[in-house]
Amino acid sequence: MKKSSILFALMLVLALFLSACGEESGSGEQSSQEQEAFTIGVIPAQTEGEMDTAMKKLQELLTTELDREVEIEVYPDYNGVVEAMNYDQIDMAYLGPLTFVIAEANSNAKAIITQLIDGKPYYHSYIITHKDNPWNTLDELLADSKEVDFAFGDPNSTSGSLIPSIELQEQGVYQSEDDNEFATVRFTGSHDATALAVQNKQVDAGAIDSAIYDQLVESGKIDGDQFKTIWESEELFQYPWAVLESTDDATVKKLQETFLAIEDPEILDAFGASGFTEATNADYESIKQAAIKQGIIKE
Repeated sequence: MKKSSILFALMLVLALFLSACGEESGSGEQSSQEQEAFTIGVIPAQTEGEMDTAMKKLQELLTTELDREVEIEVYPDYNGVVEAMNYDQIDMAYLGPLTFVIAEANSNAKAIITQLIDGKPYYHSYIITHKDNPWNTLDELLADSKEVDFAFGDPNSTSGSLIPSIELQEQGVYQSEDDNEFATVRFTGSHDATALAVQNKQVDAGAIDSAIYDQLVESGKIDGDQFKTIWESEELFQYPWAVLESTDDATVKKLQETFLAIEDPEILDAFGASGFTEATNADYESIKQAAIKQGIIKE
């Protein structure tokens, strides 16, 4: 009887010890997970390297406010950011409206923030040409389409590709890069590359984000006197910052509070922004419908 009592006591002590070890191990794993970096992917709205200093400052700010290491990477192309989000390689992304609706369709991405331009969360797609060219309207340019070298930005850009390509399709001069009525069609990869190609007369006309165009002129990176805007789209809701669907509410709230409070001109200037405001997936419904129309995503 005495031996069995001792054995029972030893077994009880052993069970408690193993239980404590399991709890400590679980606690250690949780702590390790909490310290994993919060990763953000950013599309190349301008040529890679243009936003480096601003991104470092934003990274430091978010690291402080989230009380967690934050890493921001500017990707070389739009599709790379979408793929990174689809495969959970990043926690948050700065996307164009089109790349956002693709990410929403593929991985249920959730828009939480967008920038304000002169106090408004809207921009346009422009088609621009050099001042020396004879065309003052899109109709005039399209009348000479077979003589026109035309440039889009990134294939996954909303204002640099999707919206102007729909307009040109409706005008009957463009179906694809290989099926169109232009002399040549090219994709430059970024908005500032398109602007420079038009300014340097490497192409006759190009599609560009209106806010980035204005920012390039204001910064002196291009000479605004060398351009004519011959077409402007309807209002487009600005570029979203989106998180994975699994992101907890507390993190979303902290991210929104941090962005809404940003007043650093260097960070704001990187996006041509006057500030930030909250965004939701519903804000991008018109872009979603355009992407469905083009067969980019399924309804």
